[in-house]
Amino acid sequence: MQNNLKIAFIGLGNMGGPMALNLLKAKFKLTVFDLMPQAVATLVAQGATSAKTAIEAVSGADVVISMLPAGKHVDALYLGSENQAGLISVLDKKCLVIDSSTIDTATAQKVGKALAEQGIASIDAPVSGGVGGATAGTLTFIVGGEKVHFEQALPVLNKMGKNIFLAGPLGAGQTAKICNNMLLSVLMAGTSEALQLAIDNGLDPKVVSDIMLQSSGRNWTLELYNPCPDVMPNVPSSKGYKGGFMVDLMKKDLGLAMDTATKSHSSTPMGELAQRLYSQHSEQGNGQLDFSSIFTLFSNQSKKS
Repeated sequence: MQNNLKIAFIGLGNMGGPMALNLLKAKFKLTVFDLMPQAVATLVAQGATSAKTAIEAVSGADVVISMLPAGKHVDALYLGSENQAGLISVLDKKCLVIDSSTIDTATAQKVGKALAEQGIASIDAPVSGGVGGATAGTLTFIVGGEKVHFEQALPVLNKMGKNIFLAGPLGAGQTAKICNNMLLSVLMAGTSEALQLAIDNGLDPKVVSDIMLQSSGRNWTLELYNPCPDVMPNVPSSKGYKGGFMVDLMKKDLGLAMDTATKSHSSTPMGELAQRLYSQHSEQGNGQLDFSSIFTLFSNQSKKS
């Protein structure tokens, strides 16, 4: 794949917008579509071409990338609904579809199979790394699909990400992604709980964080994303938990993980507890805050004691 490829990008939200911008910086020909005009205008100002509809956006596209909120949106976009035709009816047979939405595995497989039946190649390629990673072009792509299609996508994915993995067949990207995020939620809640225990017993959370970083409790949240305010600069916890990966998105991913666990009869007691904690935190009005704000669930409880 060369940079003269025509790429259509659908879904220009907090993640999709900066991902698309990195493709423009790499000099790809980019056509964009989103239901929010301002999101489109931002990319057009940087050199993208706008489209009035998703179908118009993919006309003549060599690669189509989608970044949408949920499985129902991906299903409707590609396979259509009662109100609109799906992209499957207009995509060129030589086109490669890359869906980077985080959705349920079953929908990813359903859409991919339907596209394959029409001779259209596709991969599911959800991402990890948050808005910061999307902006910096350092995302991790977790891909499900055939190796030949994975390799076909690499020149494009490499312009948006730093670590790119083929997890397995179609749908495997989604499964691996929700496994990762379930673990992340457990680590964030556990780290928050431990730090609050230290604070409640008169210890400095910065000192305790440094101790744990050199001890067996070391983990990603302590290294790069400390949930306790003012322990680490330039992370959401030190900015009023603004930006980053929202609580409601973690809640969504934990729901996907629990649905997957139910279908595979997997035991996930820690994941179930994390889901309850994040659901409780969201219900208290914190859904739009960064997921590291789960720390306040423990700190606020300590203040009430």
